[in-house]
Amino acid sequence: MQEYLDLVQRVLTSGVYKKNRTGIDTISSFAEQYKVDLSKGFPLLTTKRVNFKAMLYEVLWYLSGEDHIRNLRKHTKIWDAWADEEGKLDSAYGRYWRRFPSARLNAETGNYDVVEVDQIANVIELLKADPTSRRMVVTAWEPGNAFSSKLPPCHYTFAFNVQGNKMSCHLTQRSGDIAIGIPFNLAAYSLLTQIIAQETGFEPGWFSHTIVDAHIYVNHVDGLKDQLKRTPKPLPRLEIARKPIDDLQFDDFNLIGYECYEPIKFEVAV
Repeated sequence: MQEYLDLVQRVLTSGVYKKNRTGIDTISSFAEQYKVDLSKGFPLLTTKRVNFKAMLYEVLWYLSGEDHIRNLRKHTKIWDAWADEEGKLDSAYGRYWRRFPSARLNAETGNYDVVEVDQIANVIELLKADPTSRRMVVTAWEPGNAFSSKLPPCHYTFAFNVQGNKMSCHLTQRSGDIAIGIPFNLAAYSLLTQIIAQETGFEPGWFSHTIVDAHIYVNHVDGLKDQLKRTPKPLPRLEIARKPIDDLQFDDFNLIGYECYEPIKFEVAV
């Protein structure tokens, strides 16, 4: 997909060297942004193989609202490095998407009561009732958790917007690993956009993505340069069974026509 290759080229060309917590230097660029037209196909990279199954299991795990990786671990070990010995993940995205702890003032006691907010359900309700609203926002950033977590949320907030009969999504990400993370983030949130658009009666529009610190680890440079030499292939299509969002299972998704180049091995910086 050319939008991704253009992002790689910009960061390699204009980025600056930075040290970080992993001990592996990065080439970093500030506030990179791109967007893709979802009507042209499902944006799974074709210039290298992306593990669609792992990405799909991860998104369904987010939507489950779970804050442990016991069920996810049966299918992919994506989050193993950041979970504790019992499989608990203190900054699980789904926990905040579906059960965000919100403090509300109790007028009778003068104290704050903590209630859990299902942000995904609220967005779906608003899309159906008032699609012109500009308040369809979901956040995974809870300050008390974020400043003590082993890995606070990277893709921390997203918003939906309706133009005509099309619904689009904009994701803001504080930190983005261009080689490994961004292809997954792009596919995952495009998938989520298609799921919610179908649930609410809209066509998928655009996926737009802002990355505050867009970076390439120095040991990923050669692999990305090899990828830049590859010509993108036509995008696949994704069909989703027409079921309520909370009833969707892995077998309800059908990726059609995915042709890609061979994988490129990138080491994960933990």
